[in-house]
Amino acid sequence: MRIDHHAYQRATGVAAAGLFVQIAIALLLLVFGKTTGPAGADGASLSDSATVIASSWAFAGTIVWLGLVLLFHQHRLERLEALEFEAGPRVDDEGRLFATDEARVARRRLELMHSVLMPVMSLAYAALLVGFAWGVIWWFGVIQRSGTDYGDFTVTAHPGWQLAVAFGAALVCFIFSRFVAGMALQKAWANLRGGAAVMVGNALVAAAIGVGTVFRMLEEDPAKTDTVLRGVAWGLAVFMIAVAAETVLNFLLNLYRPRRPGEVPRPAFDSRILSLLAAPDSIVRSINEAVNYQFGFDITSSWGYQLLLRNFVRLLSVGAVVVLALTTLVVVQPQEQALRLRFGKVVGDVYQGGPMAKMPWPIDEAIVEDVNRVRDLPLGVVTPVTKDDVVVWGGENIEVSTNTNLFLVGASARSAVGSSSSSSSSLLSEAPRALGSMLGASAAEQQATDQFALVEADIVLQYRVRDGALPRYLGFSNDARSRRDQSDMRERALKAIAMREVTRVMSTRSLDEVLSPPVDAPFVDVLARRIQAAFDAAECGVEVVGVSVPRLRPPGTEGGKFEELSIARQNSRRQLEAEQSTVSTALSMLVGDPVRAEEIVRGIGELSALERELSAKGGAESDAELAGRVAALQARLEQMVIESRAQVASVISGARANRWNTLMDAQTIAQEVLGQSAAWNVDPELYRTRKTMQALGEALSLVRVKYILLPDNERISVDIEMQEPTTGLNIGDYLETKEE
Repeated sequence: MRIDHHAYQRATGVAAAGLFVQIAIALLLLVFGKTTGPAGADGASLSDSATVIASSWAFAGTIVWLGLVLLFHQHRLERLEALEFEAGPRVDDEGRLFATDEARVARRRLELMHSVLMPVMSLAYAALLVGFAWGVIWWFGVIQRSGTDYGDFTVTAHPGWQLAVAFGAALVCFIFSRFVAGMALQKAWANLRGGAAVMVGNALVAAAIGVGTVFRMLEEDPAKTDTVLRGVAWGLAVFMIAVAAETVLNFLLNLYRPRRPGEVPRPAFDSRILSLLAAPDSIVRSINEAVNYQFGFDITSSWGYQLLLRNFVRLLSVGAVVVLALTTLVVVQPQEQALRLRFGKVVGDVYQGGPMAKMPWPIDEAIVEDVNRVRDLPLGVVTPVTKDDVVVWGGENIEVSTNTNLFLVGASARSAVGSSSSSSSSLLSEAPRALGSMLGASAAEQQATDQFALVEADIVLQYRVRDGALPRYLGFSNDARSRRDQSDMRERALKAIAMREVTRVMSTRSLDEVLSPPVDAPFVDVLARRIQAAFDAAECGVEVVGVSVPRLRPPGTEGGKFEELSIARQNSRRQLEAEQSTVSTALSMLVGDPVRAEEIVRGIGELSALERELSAKGGAESDAELAGRVAALQARLEQMVIESRAQVASVISGARANRWNTLMDAQTIAQEVLGQSAAWNVDPELYRTRKTMQALGEALSLVRVKYILLPDNERISVDIEMQEPTTGLNIGDYLETKEE
């Protein structure tokens, strides 16, 4: 092909035609989207959101075609200038040579367009695409919040016309892109690849709108008619961002790509990916070249490769038949259960642990579930806790967050800790009030605190599919999943039922029963039974394996107040137990058995009451029956005390022994006195004197100085020998003196 101004003139005309088609497609999509929407509340016609968004891509593409028109027109001017220089004289009238490089203004302008204008227009093209895409994404984010004035995503009221416009525009754009891509194979028209890429992009966008319209027409649920078109609109925004990113990347690579003499620069808006779609035959050539390169010789020209190409359709058909045949057999593992669905309807029974034959896809489908796998379902937000973490209540490093699971419980205590003493019960009943006082609550808040309390709990439910209940499990809810939710509809329904039961159980228990559940009725077991009963009532086909509570604490940083209350309770319990131990020890020492001590104390109280009643009636002479009751009760109590063989019994036994000793001593003295009465009767004076002397002898037997008191010295003569008794061995008796 001869490269002259006629070639570039033709390219300029094609670029101008492309600009016209681009503007026409953009206006067609915009006008159709603005005029064929549904009727609003005020009777005005709304817009078709998907078509209006698609028109933004078409309007951005006009920059590419405009740049190509300017570029090829300048190429034509440069060729005309070159012809003039080739045909004109080289020397002026004075014999001086023309300054060739300075005189070629068109060439310098062309170089300036390649180095400045095309990069600027490429960046403008990328910025426009990013702006349109960001606007679409921002609009979707706004309309998801209720109460905004930015409208909502709407679809056209004429889906048939939309289908015709979309596929018609796609067909026209694809044919024109193929025509332009064919021209771009020539070296002079290589830059037309950018226009072909934009035009094939128009075809893709229009075809996506058409496909979304087809799905909308086939959708039976009116609430889901715009689901696919919403996805198409999101996809258009992502598509524009991807093309803009490729354009910016091409711009950066062009800055560092070395220039070869005579090479026409490739603009940054020339998308390599869209160019391949505009010329799919180049993909085949690229594959052939890649195969030849890998084998090291021209294998694509061999008979084997040609045979493969001739039988490619047959091989593809055989492969499709084999793949469909493989879909007729499903192997169900022992821990799995499966169901057959024929056009969405359950057929046959539940299969487990064996092969399952069915019709090929898409007639029959198989749903296989691992029924033995235990699934974890967090009931709310679960804070990750490692095995080395220590969950404290009153730590200073507790992070206060609103993204927690708070449950309402009763604030009044329902059971006492330890014994049923009044002090312990009053302490528990006053715990919420004390907590409210410590928190500095107002009167209304104080009243609410007396009745209700909050706890922060992370609860995880472990469940699995019940054996033989797979149809109920699958029929309970679908497994659809929204864009921003990690759980499907079935898990969300199970979570709602479980949260309802957890809230009910929490609301019927006090704060003490939740934070310190009784040993005989664990809190998690109660939750598991209630949730299982709710699942059975809803026919979920789910078996609750267990409920775990990895974190259970008072909300926020108020756990320290509960620790102070717990310490006070422990101190009171310790004091009560110490006093109880002292009482038990004292009773054991006194009576021997605390149980018998209580019976003895009750008996003593009854005895005191009877004695007061007897005293009020005037003594035993007035009421013999009451006196007998008093004596019998007193004897029974004494017998109980003595049988205990404790300290009180020892005291009573000792008192009885002392009484008998005293009595016997008194009787001995009495008998002695009675035995001496005869001597008194014979001579009282002599008896008196004798006893007096006897008493004095006993009293003065150990006195060193002796005094004799005589009643009558005239009648008595006394012969006294004063001797001192020897108390030990006297050595002087055995020694001889000098005189001797």
